[in-house]
This record gives sequence, C-alpha cells and structure tokens, in this order.
Amino acid sequence: MLLSNICYLHPDIYLRQTISYLYAMQYNRNNFHKHTFCVFNEVNFSEIASKQPNYTSDSGSAYYFTDEGVFRLSNHWGRAAKCKWRLQSTQDYDKRLRLGYAKWTDFQDDNSSEKLYFIEVDFEAKTAAYQHKNNFIGTELPIFRTASDASKMIKQIRNLLYSEDWARHFDMKIDDLREVIVSELVSTSKTLQQIKSGLL
Repeated sequence: MLLSNICYLHPDIYLRQTISYLYAMQYNRNNFHKHTFCVFNEVNFSEIASKQPNYTSDSGSAYYFTDEGVFRLSNHWGRAAKCKWRLQSTQDYDKRLRLGYAKWTDFQDDNSSEKLYFIEVDFEAKTAAYQHKNNFIGTELPIFRTASDASKMIKQIRNLLYSEDWARHFDMKIDDLREVIVSELVSTSKTLQQIKSGLL
C-alpha cells in the first residue's frame, strides 16, 4: 500500500500544479542546479553510449543535456551541492555509478524555510521518502513540512518500519501497528509520542 497513491487531485493542488506547469520552462541547462528538488528515473547506460558529457562536476558526476531534460551519471544521490536529487530505481542503492534522467519540467523550487514537502510511505516495500508538494496526487491534502522536518520524520518512520523493540508494550500485531502509527504520523501534526500514548 502506498500512501498518497490516490487518483484525483485536490483543487488547491490542481491550481498549484497548473501554475507550476505554466512556469515549468524556467528550468534549463543553465539553472537546474540552483536550489532544486527532482526525482530522476534510472535508465540504461545505452542512453548515453555515443554521447560525451556536456559538463562534469568536481565530484565526478557527468551531465548530458537534451532539449527536454538531463541525464546524470553519478555514484551519489540525495543531496547534490545545493539540491535534493533522488534516484527512482527498482534496485537497492549502492556506490556504483547510476544513470538517471529527468525532464526540465520535473525540477521544482527548493528552500529550507517553506513547507514544500510531504511524506510517501510504502508499507510493503518498507520505504519512506519525501516528495515535493507540486507532485502530490490525491483528494486529501497531506501535511506539508520543511525539508528538515521531513527528513527527521523519515528517520522516525524508518525506525518504526525496521525495528520491533519499540512495539513490545502494544498488543496489536506489529504490521498493523506500524501502519496505524505511521499513517497518523504523516497525515497529522501529532508527535510520535502523542500517537503512541493514544494507543496504550
């Protein structure tokens, strides 16, 4: 089950995404690296087989530009300089070189002060990640948080998903308990302690 995987757009989100779409062309090869959030999709190395990089960073990441977007060949994802760039992949992340692709329209504004992010949780895969509010699809608005608050919450969620020590005082089955607590954690402003206390 994937939280936020709902079929319809909330009117506020629809308006925000429409405005975002109208200004989407603001990102290009000259400014996509300036305080942005983006989810790159992993692609095969054959996509750049006959290409030379247009730019190589000091850390060794190589960039291949197209009219519609950019390929990034790198062994580090997540934080990249002043940006938050995540690699969407079906494989577990390691330190190998991975190739990702994103359209210019996939890049979103990022800053440390605004509440720009919400949390996505996949209970079956036991994963949690933050996503930009302009990418939300659903009918019920989630709780939006700053990047710092979202990162702290993801650490809490991952502990809930992978550890069992915290659950010893509860009577509920661990999987059901995880889903109840995490779902309330990402959809309300309650703290983890408040949610646990309410279940005892």
